[in-house]
Amino acid sequence: MRTVVLTGAAGNLGRAVASAFAQARDNLVLLDLKPGALPDGERQLYIATNLLDAPSVQAAVDKTVQRFKRIDVLCNIAGAFRMGAPVHETSDEDWNFLIDVNVRTLLHTSRAVVPRMLAQGGGKIVNIGAFAGQKGVAQMGAYVAAKSAVIRLTETMAAELRERNINVNCVLPTIIDTPENRKAMPDADPQRWVAPAALADVIVFLASDAARAIHGAALPVTGLS
Repeated sequence: MRTVVLTGAAGNLGRAVASAFAQARDNLVLLDLKPGALPDGERQLYIATNLLDAPSVQAAVDKTVQRFKRIDVLCNIAGAFRMGAPVHETSDEDWNFLIDVNVRTLLHTSRAVVPRMLAQGGGKIVNIGAFAGQKGVAQMGAYVAAKSAVIRLTETMAAELRERNINVNCVLPTIIDTPENRKAMPDADPQRWVAPAALADVIVFLASDAARAIHGAALPVTGLS
């Protein structure tokens, strides 16, 4: 039985991914900031974790290993989006927020989890990039820069860890069909967006043994858009 660690587990995508792994009967460790947001269970452990605080992340990983003995899969789902001003007008607050939530959280979890995977002989890491992170887009400089960093870090980690039996890949979704996005874009057609459950299926695949030959992929998941 595998143990799967999910960040951003209380969000729309986090819940969909957790449900998909639960159907596979995996142990789940759900990391999020919202106290009491998710229930514990025989095969499910919720840990309130500040992903921007390295000691908090390390404590969560230590608690995971104490409970389930190992970490087989890490899914870095925590992230955020902000439409912004032109680059020359983008505030430090927006830059720091988007880099912190999308990139620094990934660095903190990787530093804590990868040594465990190396010690146990392997594992799978799936990161959440963005289709928009492949090239510059006006008024999205900070977001594009952050998600581009996720793609490049995924490729770099894959090159560093593939010989150690650790697969590192990422998915590149377009707009995800969430209540928040429907509210923000009431005139759009959400049928053309990416359903969280559909994106979760791709993530579960990349975390499976069927994807054992895939390293450093940035897989577009674009729905009908």
